[in-house]
Amino acid sequence: MVKLIEMMLDENLLTKDAISALVKSRPPKKVSFANLIAEKMIDLHSVEFFLAKKIRQGVISLRHLEKIEGIDTGPIIEEVAKALNVEYVDLDDIEIDMKLFSQVPYKQLLKFNVIPIEENDFNVLIVFDDPLDMEAQDAIQRLFPKKPIKIAISKPQQIQQYLQRLEINESIKGLVSDIRRDLNQEDSYEESNDESPAVLKLIDIVLKSAIFIGASDIHIEATEKSCVIRERVDGMLRQSFTFDKDIFNPLASRMKLLSNLDIAEKRKPQDGRFSTTVSQKEFDFRVSTLPTIYGESIVLRILDKTKAMIKLEDAGMSKFCYDRFSEAIKVPYGIVLVTGPTGSGKTTTLYGALNAIKDVKDKIITVEDPVEYQMSGLQQVQVRAHVGLSFAAALKSILRQDPDKIMIGEIRDQETLRIAIQAALTGHLVLSTLHTNDAISAVTRILDMGIEEYLVSGALVAIQAQRLVRKICTNCKKETILPETLLKDVKQYLPENPTFYVGAGCKECGHSGYSGREMISEVLSISETLSRMIARSASKEEMTKQAMEEGFINMFEDGVSKAMAGKTTIEEIYRVARL
Repeated sequence: MVKLIEMMLDENLLTKDAISALVKSRPPKKVSFANLIAEKMIDLHSVEFFLAKKIRQGVISLRHLEKIEGIDTGPIIEEVAKALNVEYVDLDDIEIDMKLFSQVPYKQLLKFNVIPIEENDFNVLIVFDDPLDMEAQDAIQRLFPKKPIKIAISKPQQIQQYLQRLEINESIKGLVSDIRRDLNQEDSYEESNDESPAVLKLIDIVLKSAIFIGASDIHIEATEKSCVIRERVDGMLRQSFTFDKDIFNPLASRMKLLSNLDIAEKRKPQDGRFSTTVSQKEFDFRVSTLPTIYGESIVLRILDKTKAMIKLEDAGMSKFCYDRFSEAIKVPYGIVLVTGPTGSGKTTTLYGALNAIKDVKDKIITVEDPVEYQMSGLQQVQVRAHVGLSFAAALKSILRQDPDKIMIGEIRDQETLRIAIQAALTGHLVLSTLHTNDAISAVTRILDMGIEEYLVSGALVAIQAQRLVRKICTNCKKETILPETLLKDVKQYLPENPTFYVGAGCKECGHSGYSGREMISEVLSISETLSRMIARSASKEEMTKQAMEEGFINMFEDGVSKAMAGKTTIEEIYRVARL
């Protein structure tokens, strides 16, 4: 970094007075490209042109770019690709030909940091992390003697991630060969796969791998050229296995057998589930299949029964939101809503709330679709629409069961919402979820569903809106400098000279820089004033202004506070929330 600054001084792109101004500022600012750009001492285009030039000259490599904070490396690498007349490839946007990959010894790929992408009639496209490494080009060309190689470049970090991912495939090459041998021995795989040990071992490896890294879902997908297995970790999908296309059918058939599904039916969606023990711990897997143009998409939702026992205080709420929400669920009657999109942790929050309030003196009944976790001390009802047991029908019967507290998995229609509000007004505490973007929008949504204002104002106790953000990995956490583009919208929430952190990426976090998830939330307590405003159909803007006067903290501000505390990043807050 220091040498690059000196080079910029030598080329008159920067003045010594500019650097001196940064150092002499109070407090002194770190001399970095991000700060030079933020202080308008040099423009971003000049920096990108300068770095691209130094890469072309061989002074620095593409790997050096990743060590420079506050700079997007994508445009620089694209500029280098144009100058060197090579192709720029975003590895996240293409599909690797696994047959081509299997032709090259993995050790050679690892040694030269290259990945073969595709082969056509004229050449073989190879991605290099150093387009000027002639030794690597000669070595790879010898591996493809029949066709010339075509050089492409990509982000070095992407290349590293793909090589690590493909290393897993290398370790189970023998298992894949055994599956192919079984396929060749039988005319119809469906007749014999129940006894195939190779497929069973492969499934066992896939399940163990997903559970070991804390995945919530496993996606098995047939693509044009491959069979891809991805896992959702901390809300984000990451690719873990890539096989040739011929592996998909035996893998899919075995999954269907485990889930008691029809292995011959590939034209219609199917749903099933199975249980198995992994590392001496029992897991349930909810399985869904969907026909696609290349075959099928199979998704396994991993249900860990221990997650249902989460304590509300461990859910990740800030102290302010926790105190408000805890106070709300302790009221004797009324309706408390948890809102947010799919995958925002609403069900986990409801289970945490039930754990906090359940008591042997109270009758607590839940109605869910499906019942994901079984909890002691509760009566749990599974919705079965095909026999007429809908949310609304179940609720009507529940009210004749003399309950004290009711949990509704999701309010989907006006009938269910009306019964829930009536239950809240007749002396029951009702907990439920609703799909809205923020807490105050939930009031508008309820009114839009046709519920009278006076009923809503009398029943609502509190509304919590929430999202899940990824937590910075504690093993590779380090201080960082934010680009000015990220800072401009959050300055109103920041103290003077705030410190932010980022995960550099390590083996512990799969080189993502994140490990685990943290909740950001906002809790709207319905005060007497807000209740009267709802009754007279006040606008969302009026209610927001009143809530702010009563101390309401929105979700974005809650997220910025957690970023300053070093729990997550500003980029994550922007990804899941908005002002």
